[in-house]
Amino acid sequence: MKKFIQTIKNIFSIEDLRIRILNTIGFLVIFRLGSFIVLPGVNPDSINTGANKDNILGVLDNLVGGAFSNVSIFGLGIMPYISASIVLQLLTFAVPYFQKLQKEGESGRKKINQLTRTLTIAIAAAQAFGYISATVDPNKMLYPDMSPVLFNFSSVVILTSGTIFCMWLGERITDKGIGNGISMLIMVGIISRLPHAFLYEMLEQRGSSGIFWFVIELIVLFFIVMGVVMLIQATRRIPVQYAKQVIGNKVYGGQRQYIPLKVIAAGVMPIIFAQSIMFLPSMLASLGSDDNDFVSYIKRTFSDYTTWEYNLVFAVLIILFTFFYTALSVNPNQIADDMKRNGGFIPGVKPGKQTSEFIDNILSKITLPGSFFLAAVAILPALASMAKVSRDFSYFFGGTSLLIMVGVVLDTLQQIESYLLMRHYEGMMKSGRLKGRSQNAAVA
Repeated sequence: MKKFIQTIKNIFSIEDLRIRILNTIGFLVIFRLGSFIVLPGVNPDSINTGANKDNILGVLDNLVGGAFSNVSIFGLGIMPYISASIVLQLLTFAVPYFQKLQKEGESGRKKINQLTRTLTIAIAAAQAFGYISATVDPNKMLYPDMSPVLFNFSSVVILTSGTIFCMWLGERITDKGIGNGISMLIMVGIISRLPHAFLYEMLEQRGSSGIFWFVIELIVLFFIVMGVVMLIQATRRIPVQYAKQVIGNKVYGGQRQYIPLKVIAAGVMPIIFAQSIMFLPSMLASLGSDDNDFVSYIKRTFSDYTTWEYNLVFAVLIILFTFFYTALSVNPNQIADDMKRNGGFIPGVKPGKQTSEFIDNILSKITLPGSFFLAAVAILPALASMAKVSRDFSYFFGGTSLLIMVGVVLDTLQQIESYLLMRHYEGMMKSGRLKGRSQNAAVA
């Protein structure tokens, strides 16, 4: 405890770090306040959002901290920006024009960011219109005489502006705060639901007679979190030897380094991709007739994330997307070429094609168990819900929520530790260094 207090003192004794932490807290408070401001003209008592029901829209509401179910000005949160980023990232791998932009350095990055913002506005406007149509009853407005066209137009503008403002807050946290602004907003939205879920599970769902089972739930949750931390941190280190080079009177190289291949190089992206697709069956089925048994079956099955059919398809998609996104994000040929150009080689493996095949083989071997583990983590909330854990509390037993929280916390602690070490203070842990998600680049 004494060391913890001393670490806190060291953190706030660094002026730059103290200012960044206070800036981050201020921006996050603004973000949370905005999630409670209801759209103008909407009667809070007449909200008819699907996020209040036991379906997969509750997952989306959990990611935006309840702003979705509140029909607030931040109702869409940062999710349109996430969707736009995913689209641009895929285009960067598939379209030569975007590949060229990526190679142009800072100027290319600025162009990609500008295109991402433009696409975010388009996606937010489209989602805002559908969101208003699905959640607001025009017969229960605060101002019944208000023109529906005017209300829809103003609401779309406000929701789109809310998403842009959230995007701006995320960028401010990255620049003026402690980094990872977009991820930080998502994490705060998720954590904001934890106190209510915790109290509901403890006082109402289990009650005094079920205190034993509640303690068991906390123990299980603890080990799940530890397992997710191990999953995010796990790497397979490939030794790389660099040849000695004599330049003038100095000798360069000759040291051994490592290529840290992460077990889950794709991070949380496979779950996000899979979850986006899992919305489609029920959405398409809702367009069909309820008299059709097959349409009713699809709508009923894929609207409830606890059904075995939903979780089987979800797990298979995650496994496939893990291999797909890993192949996009880690290029063995490029790693092999960079090593060869810098005079590096893997002991016992010839440079060039054999090195690329060697890295690809190891990457496939570690991605297979990693993808199964990631799929298991993704379906844990459904298993927890079927074990009579309340829906709100079950979201914290796995899935996107837990992975984002653990990843952002590790990244934040890594940022703070780097500040401490730069000021010659002791790190946050006595043994070892904290490693966040950003430490996944191969050593060239």
